[in-house]
Amino acid sequence: MSITARLFPRLHPTLPQNDSPAGRRQRQKQLQESRQTYRWNDAVPNVVGVPMAAEVPTADEPSLPWLLLVAETGLKLAENFLVVKLEGDRGKGLIEDASVVRKLAEVRARLAATQSLKAAHPDAAQTDLLHELASAAKHVALQHGDSFEELLADFKAMVAEFEQGATQGNTLADYEALFKTLPLPTIAGDFMDDASFARYRIAGPNPMLIRGINALPATLPLSDAQYRAVMGADDSLAAALAEHRVYLLDYRELEFLAAVPGETAGATKRVFAPIALFAIPKGASRLVPVAIQCGQDPAKHPLFFPAAQGSALGWGWQIAKTVVQVAECNYHELFVHLARTHLVLEAFAVATHRSLAEAHPINILLVPHCIGTLFINNAAGKSLISSGSPIDDFFGAPIARSQQAAVSDRLAYDFYANMLPTDLAARRVDDPARLPDYPYRDDALLVWAAIKGWIQDYVGVYYADDAAVTGDGELADWAASLIADGKIKGFAPIATRAQLVEVLTMVVFIATAQHSAVNFPQKPLMTYAPAITGAGWQDAPAAQQGQDERQWLAMFPPTNLALEQLNVLYLLGSVHFRALGDYRSNHFPYLPWFEDHAIVKSGGPLDRFQQSLREVQATIEARNAERTPYPFLLPNGIPNSINI
Repeated sequence: MSITARLFPRLHPTLPQNDSPAGRRQRQKQLQESRQTYRWNDAVPNVVGVPMAAEVPTADEPSLPWLLLVAETGLKLAENFLVVKLEGDRGKGLIEDASVVRKLAEVRARLAATQSLKAAHPDAAQTDLLHELASAAKHVALQHGDSFEELLADFKAMVAEFEQGATQGNTLADYEALFKTLPLPTIAGDFMDDASFARYRIAGPNPMLIRGINALPATLPLSDAQYRAVMGADDSLAAALAEHRVYLLDYRELEFLAAVPGETAGATKRVFAPIALFAIPKGASRLVPVAIQCGQDPAKHPLFFPAAQGSALGWGWQIAKTVVQVAECNYHELFVHLARTHLVLEAFAVATHRSLAEAHPINILLVPHCIGTLFINNAAGKSLISSGSPIDDFFGAPIARSQQAAVSDRLAYDFYANMLPTDLAARRVDDPARLPDYPYRDDALLVWAAIKGWIQDYVGVYYADDAAVTGDGELADWAASLIADGKIKGFAPIATRAQLVEVLTMVVFIATAQHSAVNFPQKPLMTYAPAITGAGWQDAPAAQQGQDERQWLAMFPPTNLALEQLNVLYLLGSVHFRALGDYRSNHFPYLPWFEDHAIVKSGGPLDRFQQSLREVQATIEARNAERTPYPFLLPNGIPNSINI
């Protein structure tokens, strides 16, 4: 390795076997230093057993543009909270509270200043005013909370101040009233509709559980007569199963959470482990719900069936759907979101820094896809899933069981089995002819193909053949570390270029598109608690008949916890920082990341990737013009890494 290569590793990426003896010695020295900085720890509180970074290195702390984005969103939420306090029914008389009014004025001033600072400092700005900007950001943005963790703590303190005790809202209007300066999500207008309930399965925050079946599980004793009563006399259960029109959501993994009720403010709360059956009617293309069983044991949990709103059985059906949505919220946040994106990527981020030298082309490829991940995971571990955290407050299980469930799911996650094409085929949802309306699948496959094309081009630049892969000692160490230290189930040594391409495609997909698909629905689909929330505040009913609106409303969280849910999920679903394909340093002045001419030349691999993303963007936009829009996999809204 030349002196120039050592000083500018991204300009001259090199495989270790192609490096000079001096270069290899330099690589080993750099890796030894990196291993001191990036250390494994599988005893991190709240996620014990999951391999994590022992601490967040300085290089992985957030950049100024990210801080400004978070601060701006946080200030909007603070303004909404204060206006709720001033104008809501529970805030009568507070308008005369000078301290509250003063807080509101301060928040609005900070928000205006933050927005002005953002406008003056676009992400790509070339300016010599770094110190001035950083000083201003600290005064304006960080004054409200020095970190993501503290920002969440501030929200929690404000919510606790908002309402003492645990009382449910009396009407849906009580929950709508929590959106004072923020737009009420459109889901609030149609969440009670069966069509909206079905859409959560294929275009919601967890589009990963739905499964096509050709036989009912033994735990779901649905008769043909019951199926016909819902789907029409001209259909049959046997025909629907044979024609691949029946789909199942089985939340049996939540039995561990459902076994022990949680408690908040002296009130008991619950998680459920239901089974929900859906089908596509003959001659139709969209799913409709068929039946819900509110637990795994049919002897204890009867089947509930669709019924018109306001009818004798309608409220029982609405309660059953709420049971499913509580399960969905837990399954999504603990498994699909936290365990299978954040905690999985943590291992790849640590292993990349520890095993691949800075001059290694795969290090250069992956580091931008790890920006912010160690920081946000550290903050989440301390702020979101700890005792007294939002997960503790508005989710149904005791926090220790929620933590354990997330850890178990992460350690059970099979890397190769969860690759997008493999997973879709395993769940029998890969064929658009059988399940025409599945936006997540259709859009995710486009992004997957674009990423894979980029990775193929990139790998082809540095690996001439399979022998170059097997001869790469750092790559071998990386894989070994992910297996032994990172505890990535199913991971294996990499022996071919094709295998390397598949592995890297999966890593980049998880860091970008997969996290986007499960993170950004939180803002439009999960901030309004009656639509979906983390706990049921009453037991699941023993019968569909005999239920009423009052019993349905009693399933929802207290309004103070609904406000906490709004704050946290709105924040998490709002920060789109640096789009997929926009590769830059995380440090001012945020210069382009890739420097190798073979990658950045006109018409080269990076150009082709960015062009393919533009084509995917156009395709999805055209689809959204013809369908109920699914915006979560538009490339310009997919961040380059898990940074929120």
